[in-house]
This record gives sequence, structure tokens and C-alpha cells, in this order.
Amino acid sequence: MASSDAVDVLTVDSLPELLRDDDNVKLAGIDVDGLLRGKVVSKTKFLSSVQNGFGFCSVIFGWDLHDKTYSQSTAISSAETGFSDITAKIDFSSFRRIPFEHNLPFFLVTFHYPNGKPLEFCPRGVLHSVVEKFETSGMTPMAGIEFEFFNFQETARSLKKKGYAGLDHLTPGMCGYSLLRPLANQSFFHGITKLARQIGCPIESLHTESGPGVYEIALEYTSVRALADRACLLKWGVKALALGHGITPCFMAKPLQGLPGNSGHIHLSLLSSDGTNLFSRKTRDEQAKWSDIAWLSDTGRQFLAGILNGIEDVMPLLAPNVNSYKRLVENFWAPLNVSWGFESRLASIRVIAPPLASPKATRLEVRVPGADVHPYFALAALLALGLKGIKEKAEIPFGPVPTIGRRLARDLREATARFRKGVANELFGPEFVEHLARTREHEIREWEQATTSWERERYMELI
Repeated sequence: MASSDAVDVLTVDSLPELLRDDDNVKLAGIDVDGLLRGKVVSKTKFLSSVQNGFGFCSVIFGWDLHDKTYSQSTAISSAETGFSDITAKIDFSSFRRIPFEHNLPFFLVTFHYPNGKPLEFCPRGVLHSVVEKFETSGMTPMAGIEFEFFNFQETARSLKKKGYAGLDHLTPGMCGYSLLRPLANQSFFHGITKLARQIGCPIESLHTESGPGVYEIALEYTSVRALADRACLLKWGVKALALGHGITPCFMAKPLQGLPGNSGHIHLSLLSSDGTNLFSRKTRDEQAKWSDIAWLSDTGRQFLAGILNGIEDVMPLLAPNVNSYKRLVENFWAPLNVSWGFESRLASIRVIAPPLASPKATRLEVRVPGADVHPYFALAALLALGLKGIKEKAEIPFGPVPTIGRRLARDLREATARFRKGVANELFGPEFVEHLARTREHEIREWEQATTSWERERYMELI
């Protein structure tokens, strides 16, 4: 629970006192693009409906991030179904107050069918169902995430006026880990760390990354359930803060040609019921097949093997947009192939373990996602693959870098085609796969029908 008003256990009975000085409450859920979709309701409405849930139009699962209905109708939301309501159920543990909205009380929701059945593609529900499988086995998944993001001295109005081209960077030059560049925008830079604390999304670090006006922010390592919520809320918070400074943060995977993209690296580990890191090995395994895993436990190796065996099948959950694949190119520290290695930032999966890290910090860093990653779907996919590896006692299929495995998808079309017929059906069910595939095919169709500035520059005058 993230709030100065936090209580040990928030219940229906404690809500009137918690909200005694409030008139309204804000609610929000997560859509398939990772966007917060919500509304403000009166306190009276909130208190009268909190036990049974609130009606939300199902269209939030029937349109894209620009509110255009999908080119292929979906089972839950279409003209045939009349875009009927789904039910949003309050997650009490998500309570916090929003400082940039006069400390408005805020709750996240999960989505269900009107009969109470969980919606198969509600992002929070999908992730929580995977986490529960670990918890029933006495394991707690832990995670962290790092977001890189460009910052432009632009507003929504100026972006539109400029046609999203010729934009003014917040600061010039390639200045990673600079102590000078943040001084030019101190209020915004330090405001991020303050706001992160206020909205219950604590961060471990914030610094400039190599690129004009680029920052990198690392969320505090925590339970997977909390991490996914914090990742979405932090993006929203950063964008809200930026509005007051005339700044537009950009979490696209590859905003500009010729410059590094924005990564969204995910760190993962498992804890036992007594808090022991289940990826850690007490002593170095001198008989390990590769020295890269000498300090990684059998559980950690099986988890790694599960991801390596199935990561290509879940790429739309890790790299969900057309633009995502523009980042996965050579010479920019972004992986092209399935690969792994000890402390290798050139691999798809970096093994972080002793002797360079402490045993309790042993973990895997998945370096495939960009900053446009959907935190819930990506974490669910990686955890589900890892759990499959543990259950099957899978073995790592090939050696560490410079050995490389199969080529990752080159574009969203290739990724979605593989997603449709791959292991995602086993992990999440055919209803989930069909819905997500249709949403990605809609993105592909929108891209294919677009006439781009590149095409105009290349052909308009000379062809």
C-alpha cells in the first residue's frame, strides 16, 4: 500500500474513515497496450459499489491506443456484443494518493466478466494468475525494471504542429552519467525522484543515459505484483510531471534513427518462504558445464533454460509494437538472437551472480524488451516460461556468448505469427492468444496502410 494514509490492512469497513475528507476517488485498469484507463467516481458511488465492482465499457479491450476499434472484432468487445460492460474489481492493496491531483485517492482494478469470471486478457489478472502458481509452490517472484526515455522540450500541441519531426531535445549531445546535464532541468529531474516516492513507486537510481535528453530510471527491486503496478504508474507520473515543464517524455523503443533506442530491461529472481534467493548457489559448482553458471542454482538454471527455450514464442508480449523491432538491431547493445552469458550486456539474458554480485543479488536480466514493454504481459510471459523450465527440469540448450541461438523475430508480423502457434497457447490459453494476436495484427495493418515521412522524402520529388 502506497500512501501516507496507509493502514496495515485495508478493508471495506475501513474505507469510510480512510476517505472521510474526500469527495471523489480515481479508478484505473490496464489495457492491452499497457495504458492506464480509468475514471473519477464520487465517494458515494465508490462506497456503494466497491464490494460488487464497477461497470467499465468493454471497448477498452476493443480499441487501440488511439481509440480506434480493431480491424478484426474481438470476442469481448465488438458491434456484435454491443460493447457491453465488463466489471472492474478494486484491488485494495493498490491504494495510494495522487499528489499532482490534490491528493486524490486512487485504486487499481482488475477486470472480470459480469458473471465474475476473470477476463482472460486483463493484464493484472494474467500476471497475478502466474504469480499464484509460484506462491502455491512456496516461491515468491521478485523483479526490477529499468526504463530509458528520451525527453523533448515539446508539448502535445507542438508535436502535432511539427509533425513529430525536428523536435527539440531537452539537452544536446551524448552525455551518459552526466552530473552537468541534469542541472539544466533540476526541477524536472529531481521532481521525478520525489514524485516516485509520493506515489509509492520508489526508485533505485536516476541518471542521464547516452543520448540527447535521455534519462534512465531503475525501479526498486520488489515483488512482481508490486513491480508491474509501479512500472505503469511511474510512466504515468513522469508524463504528468513533465506536463508542467513543457516536456514530453518518450518511451518508444526506437524514437530516432541513428541513435540508441530506449531499453526496458527486466531483472528476475525467486525467493523461498524464508527469504532465500532460489537462484543462488552456496558454493561454486566446479563441475558446471559452463563457468557462466557456476554460481547459479539448479532452479536458476532451469528457469533460464525455460526462457531460452520459449522466448521467441512470446515476443509480442516483450516487444509489442511495430517500432519495438527497430531497436533490435546491431551495434546498439540490443540483442538480435536468443543468447545468454555471465555479466554480458550483449546477450539476450545476462546472468548476474558471484563473484561480481552478492549471492542474495543473484538474478537474470532479460535485455530484449524496450521501454515500450507491457510490464504485466512481459513479466507474466517470462515467469511462465521460467516455471515451465523448472517443472520440466529443463537444461540450458546451448552455451553462453559468443554462442548464439535462434534469431529473434525481425518484425511484429513474424513475432505474431509465431505467437499464434507457439507455447503461449499452453501458458495462457487460446482465448488470450487469439485476442492478443488480433490486437497486434491491427497494429501491423495500421503500419502497412501508413504513408511515412521517409516515403515522401525518398519519392515525392524524384520518382
